[in-house]
Amino acid sequence: MIGFLILLLHVLVSPFKTPARLEAEIVLLRHQLSVLRRRVPSRPKLTVADRLLIVWLYRLFPSALNAITIVQPETVIRWHRTGFRLYWRWKSRTRGGRPQIPGETRRLIREMSLANRLWGAPRIHGELLKLGIEVAQSTVAKYMARSGRGRSQTWKTFLHNHAAGIAAMDFLIVPTVGFKLLFVLVILRHQRRRLISLTVTTHPTAEWIGHQVTAAFPWNEAPDYLIRDRDGSYGRGILRRLAAMGIRDHPTAARSPWQNGRAERLIGSIRRECLDHIVVFDEAHLCRILAAYAAYHNEVRTHLSLAKDAAGHRPIQQLGQLSTWPILGGLHHEYCRT
Repeated sequence: MIGFLILLLHVLVSPFKTPARLEAEIVLLRHQLSVLRRRVPSRPKLTVADRLLIVWLYRLFPSALNAITIVQPETVIRWHRTGFRLYWRWKSRTRGGRPQIPGETRRLIREMSLANRLWGAPRIHGELLKLGIEVAQSTVAKYMARSGRGRSQTWKTFLHNHAAGIAAMDFLIVPTVGFKLLFVLVILRHQRRRLISLTVTTHPTAEWIGHQVTAAFPWNEAPDYLIRDRDGSYGRGILRRLAAMGIRDHPTAARSPWQNGRAERLIGSIRRECLDHIVVFDEAHLCRILAAYAAYHNEVRTHLSLAKDAAGHRPIQQLGQLSTWPILGGLHHEYCRT
């Protein structure tokens, strides 16, 4: 700042100096610049104020480019053009016209177009009007997602539409305190990940599995498809029982547990959230533990795939005093308002 004040003082005093004195000062200043350039060959660092001063002098006296030595003349011209663009950008700024669409509305339009691939701009526009959002249909068409849209549903939508008719089952092996192996038959519905049955036996047979399937699915609520692995316990009796109930059997490929992913994931949750923390004494003890976990899984536990809701549609409680109920001896807790 002091340097600019000194420069301004010299500008004010210059009209009172003789031409000869001014010429001598100019020659001396140029010689000093030449000396400094020899000692400091690197490019000098200029501030914004320095650039504005040089550009201002260039606009008043274009011939002053011949006297510049610390920068190239093309650099001064580039600075001038940049300032010209910034000036016209400021001069052409928006001062009226249509109001801008809020970012929340733009994101909602994009989400609607991605989630509903069969919807066009008129349908999305109608939904927005029902939500009290006043926008033009042309605006909706402008902010709809362009990539990834088509006239066909996605695999995610296809599987979701058929989840109600699909069930799965698999075995879970649990060792007791005396190293005796107990077999747990896990049966679940793909719709809302609901756990249907957890039954325990020491010797799984095809006849026993058939009875469990019959008990798990009433005749009027039997699924259309049942996914299972190729365990040797499933015999021809299972196939006949499923065919009699109108259920199509779908065994997975050999060594492909990922084809029955939801059952495998449920078994992993049972181990991590329950059995890995408990020593099982006998079959009756395991039945009590699994019954408590099944109730917790279906009615209390929140699931990421269900938008953090429980399989049994756990209601949202906003009124009442907060209470805590231990589950499985305090391994988990249920929080509710009473």
